[in-house]
Amino acid sequence: MKKALLWVFGLSFLAMPGWSQQENENTNKFRQLYDKLPTPNVYRSASGAPGHKYWQQKADYVMEIELDDENQRIYGEETISYHNNSPDPLTYLWVQLDQNRRALDSDSYKVSQSELDDDVTLRELNRLEPWFDGGFKIDYVKDASGKPLAHSIVKTMMRIDLPNVLEPGESFTFSIKWWYNINDRMKIGGRSGYEYFEDEDNYLYTIAQFFPRMAVYIDDEGWQNKQFLGRGEFTLTFGDYDVKITVPEDHYVSATGVLQNEKDVLTKAEMKRMDQARESFDEPVVIVTEEEARENEKDKSSDKKTWHFKAENVRDFGFASSRKFIWDAMAVQMSDKVVMAMSMYPKEGNPLWERYSTKVIAHTLKWYSHYTFDYPYPVAWSIHANRIGMEYPMICFNGGRPEADGTYSERTKYGMISVIIHEVGHNYFPMIVNSDERQWTWMDEGLNSFLQFLTEQEWERDYPSRRGPAHKIVDYMGGDKSRIVPIMTNSESIFQFGNNAYGKPATALNILRETILGRELFDYAFKEYSNRWMFKHPSPADLFRTMEDASGVDLDWFWRGWFYTNDHVDIALKEVKWYQPATGNPEVENPIMAETRDQIPPNGISSIRNKEVIEKTQDEIDTSLRDFYTEYDPLEVDAIDRKEYEEYMESLSDEERAVLESGNNYYELTFENVGGLVMPIIVAFNYADGSSEVFRIPAEIWRFGDQQVTKVFVTKKEAVSFVVDPFYETADIDTGNNHFPPKANPNRFELFKQRSWRGGENPMQRAKRAEEAEN
Repeated sequence: MKKALLWVFGLSFLAMPGWSQQENENTNKFRQLYDKLPTPNVYRSASGAPGHKYWQQKADYVMEIELDDENQRIYGEETISYHNNSPDPLTYLWVQLDQNRRALDSDSYKVSQSELDDDVTLRELNRLEPWFDGGFKIDYVKDASGKPLAHSIVKTMMRIDLPNVLEPGESFTFSIKWWYNINDRMKIGGRSGYEYFEDEDNYLYTIAQFFPRMAVYIDDEGWQNKQFLGRGEFTLTFGDYDVKITVPEDHYVSATGVLQNEKDVLTKAEMKRMDQARESFDEPVVIVTEEEARENEKDKSSDKKTWHFKAENVRDFGFASSRKFIWDAMAVQMSDKVVMAMSMYPKEGNPLWERYSTKVIAHTLKWYSHYTFDYPYPVAWSIHANRIGMEYPMICFNGGRPEADGTYSERTKYGMISVIIHEVGHNYFPMIVNSDERQWTWMDEGLNSFLQFLTEQEWERDYPSRRGPAHKIVDYMGGDKSRIVPIMTNSESIFQFGNNAYGKPATALNILRETILGRELFDYAFKEYSNRWMFKHPSPADLFRTMEDASGVDLDWFWRGWFYTNDHVDIALKEVKWYQPATGNPEVENPIMAETRDQIPPNGISSIRNKEVIEKTQDEIDTSLRDFYTEYDPLEVDAIDRKEYEEYMESLSDEERAVLESGNNYYELTFENVGGLVMPIIVAFNYADGSSEVFRIPAEIWRFGDQQVTKVFVTKKEAVSFVVDPFYETADIDTGNNHFPPKANPNRFELFKQRSWRGGENPMQRAKRAEEAEN
């Protein structure tokens, strides 16, 4: 009896996929990460949790700061109490001098690449050499008794040589006095500085990195004293802050911590409004109105006022000060306490800021807390300064400015909302889950960008998020590999900083949540990581290990591919074969085979043409040459075929008979891993009746061969087409090879062109102009 399906079993001896025969080295993409991760110890466990002997240092600050509004300077004195909780004796301390990045002899200028062309401007020529005299001017460094301490300034770091060894469990107190010139952010940039309003001769200060700060001494790094070149941000020690800030009498100040002397700096009306705000959970209460701010900015007071703030268990301190500020506030309910969400902004921020800022803070606290832990601090500030996005404990500085006529573009609106979510979200990463920014930018920016995406989607359905969705990272991942580095690259050495440290890790986590682990499992593991390392110093290994430990899923292949390589996702649907089980019935099968045979001439085109040119063949001329085989048709059914079929059917078990009679379709699909990054295979079957079905195959299908895999799918319905990654969820850079039958992708073209007569106006301005034309 003839069968349509033939199963062949055999043995062959092949080189194991993932092993290099030349070097005898395991290169399998599913090998464990032992070659990348540090060995677990008593300080950091193999589960990703802090070890039973985990420790971290503490640094407490008492500061008196004065803002010189006439000369744009900061003057400061601080007393630092450093607590050695490590098991190590220390002979010196390292202090960060981040403002020295703007010193005239800073390496930041020296290592910046520059080029000239024929169209260079005078302003560009001026920027080739530093002209702003930034950097800390250190007046003294003294011990608690007032004696000078030996110290060495090494660019953006200062080593303090201790008079005696600081033994484990001991503390050391010392003082520093300094000053520096504040930079004009709008001219030379910067994470902090001032914005100048020429029409009024007023300044808006957003001040950070303004004091010498303790470097981190930690179990897996020792002293983190890597120089600050501008990219790799800050690695800081937790501590308590007691800070007094003296400013012009007509300034309003927002800062890390809780205001201690409200009665000294606020009017009775403002304090009454603050009391109302503490009870308002739905709408912000305006503490300083726009009308009051406009009046306040007209004149400059020559008197001074000191604002006193205290903050507990924070890693840093920032503040903002201006006579231009409008101020509003509202209460946000956490599970066991109330947090104050507050905004300060100049009139130039309205109408956007009065409408959105404080409500966005409240929304951010709600959803970040949902995915991690309740916001532990008493206040969260959002301060408006143009063209900025920067974060500090309890306070952040955010851009998003409307046009002078009060209109704004869609990009400005959503950009403002997104930057507030992002910067407020940084309270969680890295202000509380305190990763090493100087070493790994992605550990705070990537995780924060991921949570930002989730929070944006809770703000507005189909919110136009920039980062998170897989399809938005494909251009970067499929780009020139000479300009791309793995995520696990030091912060100062990253090409395409935004894509590498923000976009790609955010996308990776979103794929891990939506496609690999599923939301429930991912959310549990991510919350576990957040709570384990709340107010501690995690490393990448702690994140990787915790996500595996809490989810119960081996993710080493995922971390290796997404974080340690430049591979990209490109899974092609190479081949599709369709099978149906033969019934074995010759009355059914033979006519089908005969029809197929008769469609193909025995000798192809020659058979067709020979019918026309060969009048008679020899056996047609001499019929004696014909015998049994001349007329024999092997597909003609005879009694023996029928008997064999009956015997075959009687030999089948009930289970085998059910398979034979099921009418199932068997589709053999071959997938090729073009990009190198192994991922789950998601394939949609589109059926002849118009319905569809999605099959999800875990990434482990690639473990025995990471270049090509074949799998058979069983369906009840007949499929007419197939699509790999139908929901664009794996960051596949080439969807052109995802279809069978092949589907041509249309060329990209510009859908809308800017009309020259619009003059660059935003849609709100055009609507106003249209209304005027109508009237």
